[in-house]
Amino acid sequence: MSDEKLARAIRARSRRNILKILCRKKKVSVHEIAEKLDLSESLASRHLKMLYDLKLIDCEYKPPEKFYFLKIKEIKQLFKVYDKVIKYI
Repeated sequence: MSDEKLARAIRARSRRNILKILCRKKKVSVHEIAEKLDLSESLASRHLKMLYDLKLIDCEYKPPEKFYFLKIKEIKQLFKVYDKVIKYI
């Protein structure tokens, strides 16, 4: 993954928070993400679409909802390190 793609993915706090949620849970619905982050489902869906288009996450459709999950294992490691660094700032 290019640095530019990663920077674009984590530029917005909401997308960083979505990735953190996906690091902790296997699969999460749009509704659950929107609820946890106090976002509209529409805004959560837009963030998820961007992350999906960047090939950082994937989705599985189980009617009536889509469930999202991390596609790249390295992202999990990145956010574990990110959380440790933020604690020291």
